[in-house]
Amino acid sequence: MSTTLLLARHGQTVWHAENRYAGVSDVALTDTGRAQAEALGRWVLAHPVDAVWTSPLSRAVLTAGPACRALGLTPHREDGLRECDFGVVEGRTLAEFAEEDPRAADAFRADPVAHPFPGAEEPGAAAARGTAALGRIAAAHPGGRVLVVAHNTLLRLVLCSLLGIALADYRRVFPGLRNAAVSEIRLDGRHTALLSLNTPCE
Repeated sequence: MSTTLLLARHGQTVWHAENRYAGVSDVALTDTGRAQAEALGRWVLAHPVDAVWTSPLSRAVLTAGPACRALGLTPHREDGLRECDFGVVEGRTLAEFAEEDPRAADAFRADPVAHPFPGAEEPGAAAARGTAALGRIAAAHPGGRVLVVAHNTLLRLVLCSLLGIALADYRRVFPGLRNAAVSEIRLDGRHTALLSLNTPCE
């Protein structure tokens, strides 16, 4: 039995507004991010789900809040949905890192999986934990529709893993997931279908 997962990146944060890497840091939503969360809540009210799961980071939990209130649901938290740890680049921009270590920045741009940032979580490990988390969520809601609020890099790695795309290509194939936009996939235990990508909620 297949399960439909509606994958949403959290709303804009104070770091994302400046294109800074926000991984394990708990960064606040901006006013724009809170408005995006409200828009996601209105969208979900028109496209109801059976459950809501989020990353444990507050920016994901707060983004899911309006949807949960609209449908009267209690969100479930899944540690496997947390964002990647970006190591030395946490809180910084890629341009700032490139000024400090241009060779490492170029290597990351060429293959972010073979050459992750120093001290960062290994992308393959992040993809594996995120994929396993979605598998657990799908198994808990067979035949259902579930909103999953998580993070940009993690979700792009997981999409590559589920769709058979080389992880090294995640930045090229999925340049970015828009804040609070919805990407719909269908899991049946063995196969994944991508039904939509970056559907805006406003």
